[in-house]
Amino acid sequence: MLLVVAVDADGSPVTVSCSGDSRRNVIVWMDHRAVEQAERINSFNSPVLQYCGGSLSPEMQPPKLLWVKENLSDTWSMVFRWMDLSDWLSYRATGDDTRSLCTTVCKWTYLGHAHMSQYNEKDSRDMEACGWDDDFWEEIGLGDLIDGHHAKIGRSVAFPGHPLGSGLTPVAAKELDLVAGIPVGTSLIDAHAGGVGVMESIPLQDSDSEELDKEMILHRMALVCGTSTCHMAVSRNKLFIPGVWGPFWSAMVPEYWLTEGGQSATGALLDHIIQNHVASPILANRAASKSTSVFDILNKLLESLMLDMKSPFLAALTEDIHLLPDFHGNRSPISDPKSKGVISGLTLDTSEQQLSILYLATVQAIAYGTRHIVEHCNANGHKIDTLLACGGLAKNSLFIQEHADIIGCPIILPRESESVLLGAAILGAVAARKYSTLQEAMKALNAAGQVIYPSSDPKVKVYHDAKYRIFRELYEQQLSHRSIMAQALA
Repeated sequence: MLLVVAVDADGSPVTVSCSGDSRRNVIVWMDHRAVEQAERINSFNSPVLQYCGGSLSPEMQPPKLLWVKENLSDTWSMVFRWMDLSDWLSYRATGDDTRSLCTTVCKWTYLGHAHMSQYNEKDSRDMEACGWDDDFWEEIGLGDLIDGHHAKIGRSVAFPGHPLGSGLTPVAAKELDLVAGIPVGTSLIDAHAGGVGVMESIPLQDSDSEELDKEMILHRMALVCGTSTCHMAVSRNKLFIPGVWGPFWSAMVPEYWLTEGGQSATGALLDHIIQNHVASPILANRAASKSTSVFDILNKLLESLMLDMKSPFLAALTEDIHLLPDFHGNRSPISDPKSKGVISGLTLDTSEQQLSILYLATVQAIAYGTRHIVEHCNANGHKIDTLLACGGLAKNSLFIQEHADIIGCPIILPRESESVLLGAAILGAVAARKYSTLQEAMKALNAAGQVIYPSSDPKVKVYHDAKYRIFRELYEQQLSHRSIMAQALA
């Protein structure tokens, strides 16, 4: 999870809340308070923006920091270090303020490829950070962050898995009930750890040729599905894709360029849709009494409905209901934080059966969003034909099958379902010198489990193609409505 942490010179928390509560010293990625600041930063058209999909999202750190400076002046003057949560935890564990190439490149505009050119010259990973664009920080009004050679945002940057300091400090070891000196590796953002934990999960029959292995990674996209969904794909060459974050050099897999698509609300959207329906409490009680999840209850309801309504296939239950899932803006590929969610086809029906259909329509809308991202990436240089899914939503069989049917790609589920934790363990194994490189550790510890294939029924494809067309039209209609209202208010 991407969060920005504010601490003073003693490492004590500094509030980033208007409440003044020092315990509130973290801004979560999902916080969109800095939409106006992001728009202003993007208007400068700095060269660094081309490495962020062409524009900064309010979910990234520079807009958030600018908001704090403009709205919480006392906080701004007190903060000694601004850090991502994963870097803060590494610092707390080791006392080493080296930041991760993953966090700095993906969310702070650090230019990792510039870092590497200097790395070759200096032959040292633990070096003065040379990927910051000082002109960018000055231009957007945050030049004071780079006083003292970038002290507040990081002097030293290293590859994920690089061993930090002398390992776990005695103080941290005591707090964690562990042994001092245990190696600690430079971190990854949680979604990127999921990518490391799943990207090399190849079915055995596909892993015979080492050369084939190297090429296959270029055809894969990892879906890390939780509160949001992150879409990770790598390439040998940098691909500039409008509206999709990146290209980020070595931000996940060393020496590969990362393309990072995303949907800001997926699991959170499903929870929102379900919990705000009048039938939700009934289903929640039933799920609790049967020691199962509401999702399992809804999936079974849909199977029954398909039989009762003589539907040709389960997906066709949503024939009359269409949904745009941008309830928290659109991260990719439209890159419109002001986009809103749309539901078309509601009636007065408040039954649990109607909720199950609305739930299915939401799952499908999320999958149409992923299809949009995959198609957009492939139109701009990628060759993605296989998906790998992990995270909480990947444990929902209906969610995965709908994605396979809608995108038309097989989806590999890893043998280790907790891929984010596996990715973190891989970093530790590299830091402990168990493996010499991250790629070596990934190949040794990733493994494929079940493979989900698209439906072979051609009617399913025709159906989803039609619904996908409506999905795309919903956003275009929203733009038209915006224009009409803007004229009315002019």
